[in-house]
Amino acid sequence: MSLKPVMMQIHGGAFTGGTGNDPSLDGGALASRGDVVVVDINYRLTTLGFLALQDGITNGNFGLGDQVTALNWIQKYIKHFGGDPNRVTIFGQSAGAGSVRALMASPQATGKFAAAIPQSNLAGLAYAATYSEYYDIATEYQVAARPILNATGCLGAASEVNCLRGIDPFVLANLSIVARFLVQDGVYIATNRLQLTGKGSTANVPVMLGFMRDDGASFITYPKTATNVTSVLGPSGFNTQLTPSTLALYPVPNGQNATTNVYNASAALATDGEFRCLDLATAYSGALHKTFPAIYVYEFNRSYNGYDPNPPVCQAPVEAGFPGGNPAREYFKCHSGELNYVFGTLSYLGLPDRDGYDIPMSQFVLDTWASFARTFNPNPDLQFLAARGFTNTTSIAQASGYWSMVDPEEPRLRVMQYPGYETDFYVFSNDQRCNALGLPLDYYEN
Repeated sequence: MSLKPVMMQIHGGAFTGGTGNDPSLDGGALASRGDVVVVDINYRLTTLGFLALQDGITNGNFGLGDQVTALNWIQKYIKHFGGDPNRVTIFGQSAGAGSVRALMASPQATGKFAAAIPQSNLAGLAYAATYSEYYDIATEYQVAARPILNATGCLGAASEVNCLRGIDPFVLANLSIVARFLVQDGVYIATNRLQLTGKGSTANVPVMLGFMRDDGASFITYPKTATNVTSVLGPSGFNTQLTPSTLALYPVPNGQNATTNVYNASAALATDGEFRCLDLATAYSGALHKTFPAIYVYEFNRSYNGYDPNPPVCQAPVEAGFPGGNPAREYFKCHSGELNYVFGTLSYLGLPDRDGYDIPMSQFVLDTWASFARTFNPNPDLQFLAARGFTNTTSIAQASGYWSMVDPEEPRLRVMQYPGYETDFYVFSNDQRCNALGLPLDYYEN
């Protein structure tokens, strides 16, 4: 029997929520159409998954340990499900992408997967920082563990961990402060970040990474009145970056809705500061030092049902003839907006094809992800497509052109839309903006 490539999916949810059983992440279409074996996992979350104490024993990263355990299980048993343990691709979005990045850095995961796809990995400023820069245990103790111990009456107990074991786990996991941080425990994570310059235990595997065009829009609050970018982003931890010279690089548009104009500029800065700049810097350094044998970068410029705490900004505008929204009009392409495309779950969830292109787009995206898992190249093989009658993907692949791996001398990025195209890294990274935010393309060179 010929064994098939394996895709192990790690769900997102800020390390505090989410589930591998999310219907949007159902692996049925990906497995059948992509000719791969899909494994969805669960892992311990919140304080039960990530609390670290200063007792030399309770060192955190239990949720990450669960992910390594899943990889161990795949190595031992996946062949009985038709999967090839030598061709395992780990992939995940948001905190799932943070997990993929951590596994790429983990000596415990080395050799247990062959490729990686971190989607919308948080990194850089404000809330995003700790997803890719890892606290030492002493810092995590002050930030999370100490407040938890104080809230439960366990601070200073003879055994703080035994005291916490006496607390109802549902109470513990739902306190106003929870532990959600990956830490340098010396076992699962031994460095302060993924090492991209040839140091550390970084997995030498092909990587495909990227982000939504407006990923940061989902992590800021839509202003109730038209104020300014500082008033929107300051409370979210961007204060030190909001200098006049930096703000000048994010001009407020002159649209009819003044509040949306302010939100637009704020979302652009948040996306750069929490996603785009350091995703591009990761790819640049990884390619420059040949840390990865191949690396591909994308940006999604089409979305469906993104994470929208400020509805309806992440939804395509509803208008005559488009009851589900018109994707040809401008709207924010928000965090999580690619998931239904990647997993091919639009029909499964009963979601309408808004303009006749959503289903073909999803077929193309799914085929791209599966191609990477099968061949470590996201460009679907035209003979593979022809043999299966996947004419929609053949058409869009030909219209979009070839997706090049990142070359540090002339890095390229794929824009995922219908059809897509490839563009210069520097056009999309906007060097001035990333430099002004302190997140330059060579960020990981220092």
